[in-house]
Amino acid sequence: MKEVKIETTLQVFDNIKELPEALQALMSQASEARQKAYAPYSKFSVGAALLLDNGEVITGSNQENASYPSGLCAERTAIYYAGAKFPKAKFVKMAIIAGSQLHPTLTPIPPCGACRQAIAEYEVKQDTPIELYFMGETGKVVRSNSLGNLLPLLFDKSAL
Repeated sequence: MKEVKIETTLQVFDNIKELPEALQALMSQASEARQKAYAPYSKFSVGAALLLDNGEVITGSNQENASYPSGLCAERTAIYYAGAKFPKAKFVKMAIIAGSQLHPTLTPIPPCGACRQAIAEYEVKQDTPIELYFMGETGKVVRSNSLGNLLPLLFDKSAL
């Protein structure tokens, strides 16, 4: 038997004001998108803003459905729209803000497993990492320079 150790490195900012202005603007767009979430069941609203290499910013918010698993997360809403509208564009950065409508969410909320897999698909497709920035409603912001930091044992087309 051989033991394998997997490590990851993330950067943590105390608050959004520590980010460069361009990233503060991207986080602001994610926050605005969060206000458009349709989350009557979970009461958990998420907004995402995706910066493309052509300068476009695509936003998304979570959209729930009474048939609960039929909804879609904010990250995938933005990713799939960007992929459909700008199929040749690379995804550069994604900002995510998430929080409960019932109580303050002060800790950073990373993408769920399904969203991690969707982001990974585009990292593999474009052969370029996507920077991720995520937070709760307020407080610390976490930066990952690649989805690979959040999903190190990636399932991709090479396994098919």
